[in-house]
Amino acid sequence: MTRLSVILPAREVTVSTILERPEDTSGGDAPWAAVALAHGAGAGPEHPFLAGLANALRESGIVVLRFAFPSREAGRRLPGPPAQALATWAAVMAELERAAPGIPHIAAGKSYGGRMASVATADGLIDPRALVYLGYPFHAPGKPEAPRGDHLPRIGAPQLFVEGTRDPFIQPLQQFEEAVATSPDAEIVWVDGGNHSFEVRGARRPPDEIGAALAPPVVDWLRARACGR
Repeated sequence: MTRLSVILPAREVTVSTILERPEDTSGGDAPWAAVALAHGAGAGPEHPFLAGLANALRESGIVVLRFAFPSREAGRRLPGPPAQALATWAAVMAELERAAPGIPHIAAGKSYGGRMASVATADGLIDPRALVYLGYPFHAPGKPEAPRGDHLPRIGAPQLFVEGTRDPFIQPLQQFEEAVATSPDAEIVWVDGGNHSFEVRGARRPPDEIGAALAPPVVDWLRARACGR
């Protein structure tokens, strides 16, 4: 784990990062993509779900950079001001360029972390080859009247939404699907019966296995839609 400097509107802070390369475990071919992977609002980059996903992506030949937002670094469970998350995304994508040059760079995140990547992209703060959202929080549970997707049509890069069909953050599903359809290039991969954590009734699995199970559709989509492999 290393530290990354982030320039916030009022001060400079450092956040934790975890950079993992395919050769760290497999000794295989050169990596073909690099993914910056953000955590959600209630858990940090070390969460087993993200660790399992990162390991599976790495085994598929992808560099993965996990990182913490300043609020999490400070020990707070709730997200800080959006400006802090956006500044962190800008710093992280610049670090990914330094650490893994010459290959496509992808911005990905669980829930809040993915939504902040979408806002950073729409605002021109980062320019990823593609974006991957793991449980996009389209609205607070039970509040479909306050959606968080008006900026999605301003994102030109391909977007992949990996979503559980029982996720309360995207009910009713038709409203969410219609919002995604306003984007120039977006696709949804459904996890049948999955909730916001991708848990499925009657199929109890540890979080690292749940995260790893999402890697194959993400990898297939990246190869087909974003990385030309």
